[in-house]
Amino acid sequence: MTMAIDWHLARALLEWQVELGVSDAVLAEPVDRFARAEAMMEMAADLATAPVAPLPGAAQPAIQSAVQGPDPVAEATRLAGAARDLPALAEALQDFAHCELRRGARNCVFADGNPDARLMIIGEGPGADEDRQGRPFVGKAGQLLDQMFAAIGLSRTSPDPAASFYVTNTVPWRPPANREPTPEELAMLRPFLLRHIELAAPDVLVLVGNVACDALLGQRGILRLRGTWVQTRGLPAMPMTHPAYLLRNPEAKREAWADLLAVRARLDGRG
Repeated sequence: MTMAIDWHLARALLEWQVELGVSDAVLAEPVDRFARAEAMMEMAADLATAPVAPLPGAAQPAIQSAVQGPDPVAEATRLAGAARDLPALAEALQDFAHCELRRGARNCVFADGNPDARLMIIGEGPGADEDRQGRPFVGKAGQLLDQMFAAIGLSRTSPDPAASFYVTNTVPWRPPANREPTPEELAMLRPFLLRHIELAAPDVLVLVGNVACDALLGQRGILRLRGTWVQTRGLPAMPMTHPAYLLRNPEAKREAWADLLAVRARLDGRG
């Protein structure tokens, strides 16, 4: 016997699970999503090559494959380039419909802090807390990030560009189960990130974690990259380990402190 659940009860149960901290749905049986994707691609290929009979008495039109559509990278480049300021870019990103990440996220997490700041921090992607609040770096890792930069005299809430920082992520939507963004997701969202940097026009960048380095440097291996100044988009950039890594490996905080001092020296014209 199955019990009928009305809409209000179903919503109440869902809200109760959210309050308990449930963030992802798990099925009773595992789903092979790679096999599903291959099957969909085979189906799309069959549809694309299948002959289509013309209507009686009608001219045969040119037929476009169902799998064809706008190139998401080209579309992102067009939309990002058309944004003339940060609010327009945030709106364009919010309306970008080609990234599947948005389907499982609550909020588009654009940025936080002072957009006029001399320092811009670029992280990886939103977590559960960021997705819930719509702001980057607000969980435990974000609290540590604030403490780290407060130690060199910078705050995301300061109205003074010289005493504040601006922070965003490589992707604005939370990946499922906090996985890393795929190369395809990074590629289609990279034009928005590059335009974000252009419009914010900081003096110095900090690249936090492997994903940010991958998106802007085309390199990974943050433990090797950290602590060394690089150039990207015509700006000096300091790769740093992610605060989440520091929470798991407190012994690495000494190296992070050295990196922070290097950032402070660069902002002061001494590095």
